[in-house]
Amino acid sequence: MRFLFMMASGIMLGFFVGVSFPSMRITTVSGPSNVYPLITDTCNETSCKTSLNCKCITDKSQEEKKSASNLDQTSQDIPFKQKYLVAFTVGHAQRLNIDTVVKKFSSNFTILLFHYDGITTEWNEFEWSKQAIHVSVPKQTKWWYAKRFLHPDIVASYDYIFLWDEDLGVEHFDAEEYIKLVRKHGLEISQPAVEPNVHILWEMTRRRSDQEVHRLTEEKPGWCEDPKLPPCGAFVEIQAPVFSKKAWRCVWHLIQNDLVHGWGLDFALWKCIERAAEKMGVVDAQWIVHQRLPSLGNQGEAMDGRAPWQGVRERCDYEWKLFRGRLESAEKAYLKSKGAALPNSSRT
Repeated sequence: MRFLFMMASGIMLGFFVGVSFPSMRITTVSGPSNVYPLITDTCNETSCKTSLNCKCITDKSQEEKKSASNLDQTSQDIPFKQKYLVAFTVGHAQRLNIDTVVKKFSSNFTILLFHYDGITTEWNEFEWSKQAIHVSVPKQTKWWYAKRFLHPDIVASYDYIFLWDEDLGVEHFDAEEYIKLVRKHGLEISQPAVEPNVHILWEMTRRRSDQEVHRLTEEKPGWCEDPKLPPCGAFVEIQAPVFSKKAWRCVWHLIQNDLVHGWGLDFALWKCIERAAEKMGVVDAQWIVHQRLPSLGNQGEAMDGRAPWQGVRERCDYEWKLFRGRLESAEKAYLKSKGAALPNSSRT
């Protein structure tokens, strides 16, 4: 019952607030031959051509004639099925770091780059980039892209979805070994531990050298009302999360169309998982380093003597408050629809 409540709350929040997408201009969508046909469709009988989904009306006999050749072409283009997806939100300035990171992911991974600076073809200096999927919409964020391009039905063929920032060090990380540990410990939502070479905001993410995985931690006094709920348990940061496809189907509904930075989302992810304190965790045996490289925060505009990143930070704080309010409203609406008592109130 609790799981159904949590799932419904997440879906209601996404439905009531996220039903309308703002208009956008997609400057580039490109990918390898074995993936691009899946996200772009062109119909000869009409002028319909669009990204991700295209429904065209064509002559039935024409479709029947094309079916055999299409199947043959597909068998040639896709030698094997890639099991996992890793998506990075990137700027060209960090291409060398992304090159290092991508090499930690095997051929079992589809590589997807979301370009926030509009630079795409220059990435072809790397051989792997020619087989990656590139989506370019200037000055957007990881969660903005995820909401619009990673619908659960689109990524349903992948067992796990990695949504990573561009400024991570991966000297001690191997993606295949990470997947093995996630499966071994039954984690639906996870992240690699963070080596504390700099200040760490949340203790949950701090690497522990004496174990493979940890699920609980102790935080500053007063930070955790429940020791099994965020940020002491059932918690990962939005910096480098990894989702099972089952978890992603719920998480996608939590992402708000207009709250593009995702702040507060990490405190709500547990609502998508039954027994979240058991099925969410941090993988210590495969860890990363937060390098704090200049990234999207510098894409803002300096105003009134303030640095660009300060405006971005203020927007993040504002979005967190909005998200928290929307989540509370969605939960209350769900409880009311079921005739259940509202939080901090009694039934009359």
